[in-house]
Amino acid sequence: MPDTPDNPTGGPAAPAQGAAQGAAQGAAQGSAPGTGQVPRVSTRILAQYIRDLSFENVLARKGVQGEVTPEVQVQVALDAKKRSIPGQYEVATKLTATSKTRASGEVLFVLEVDYVGVFEIQGVPEDQLHPYLLIECPRLIFPFLRRIVSDVSRDGGFPPLNLDMIDWVQLYRADIARRAQQAQQTQQAQGQQGGDAAPAAAPRLDA
Repeated sequence: MPDTPDNPTGGPAAPAQGAAQGAAQGAAQGSAPGTGQVPRVSTRILAQYIRDLSFENVLARKGVQGEVTPEVQVQVALDAKKRSIPGQYEVATKLTATSKTRASGEVLFVLEVDYVGVFEIQGVPEDQLHPYLLIECPRLIFPFLRRIVSDVSRDGGFPPLNLDMIDWVQLYRADIARRAQQAQQTQQAQGQQGGDAAPAAAPRLDA
């Protein structure tokens, strides 16, 4: 397991935590009328590990002519699933960082990492669980992923790549919008073929 970074929480990511926890606690309060008690949200990181990692130093292998001014593009995808043990979930952050020359667009390096956290979560209502898993959980393990990316890029022969903090709420919203658009396109295609359009499926957690 990576060492804890000097600043494991990170200032800009704090609103994501408030959004996730606030939504979960608010829903929990509304789901238990008359009890006078709000279920306590509990989140524990049981484990975290690198499921897959690759780094390709294209600059050393192929060479790039002229002055090299790098430009880095970062793509992040999230996935979550239930484990067989009740209350436990796996949340994967799949990150791809591609460095290219600003002038010609030639690739300098490509870093791909699939980083997984295993969580035990209690007190989050079912209807709030999906956003909680894909907002709060990645935020908790991001400092460790950030350290890995920095170390691997440095050990690969480049200056350390220090990732900016990620807006997990915005990332989640963008993913929901993308799913809705894909569902709409599927419905339109089915309608053109004369079949009955299926309703858009809500995000779910694979068992």
